[in-house]
Amino acid sequence: MKLNPVLDVADLPTYAFGHRSILWWGTVGFCLIEAAAFGLALVAYFYLRSKAIEWPPNVAPPPLLWGTLNTGVLLASCVPNHLTKTAAEDENLRGVQVWLLVSIAFGLVFSAVRGFEFAAINVQWDTNAYGSILWALLALHTMHIGTDLADTMVLTALMFTRHARGRRFVDVSENSFYWYFVVLTWLPIYAVIYLVPRVM
Repeated sequence: MKLNPVLDVADLPTYAFGHRSILWWGTVGFCLIEAAAFGLALVAYFYLRSKAIEWPPNVAPPPLLWGTLNTGVLLASCVPNHLTKTAAEDENLRGVQVWLLVSIAFGLVFSAVRGFEFAAINVQWDTNAYGSILWALLALHTMHIGTDLADTMVLTALMFTRHARGRRFVDVSENSFYWYFVVLTWLPIYAVIYLVPRVM
């Protein structure tokens, strides 16, 4: 039986980038859900702040050094992340391999500095409500860094195998898109953790 040429889809691509990809829509949906979680945590912070006479209660605000350094690392990581995304959309395998490795290095540096950031906090998670929400905000963001870093490592390993073709480039592109979300969500969290206690 011969197919009608108008209905023949055999020559259509099996993958696409951006909004033409189902993975893009899934990533956007996931980002919206996670943004709601971050938003609720920030609302909880300001609710607790509104109930306190002194903020932070009986402790100094966290020192600016480690959080500010991590903010710089995250903002700088947007450069190799963008180059990774561009190489993926050009299906430039060598570029993807190189920039994924650089992106992993940035993620590892951020994670190491985050360890110092946790160590420098002037309050424990169970000291009071301020300590709990401070640790919750940092832990929530750290979890997102960790999961995206793990995903990047898996994709990097795949891009050095025979699976480095077609849809894998879409996976890399959407992973880079998600990293932008991780960077963007850190900026208000940084402001709330480090700047709000100094100005309010």
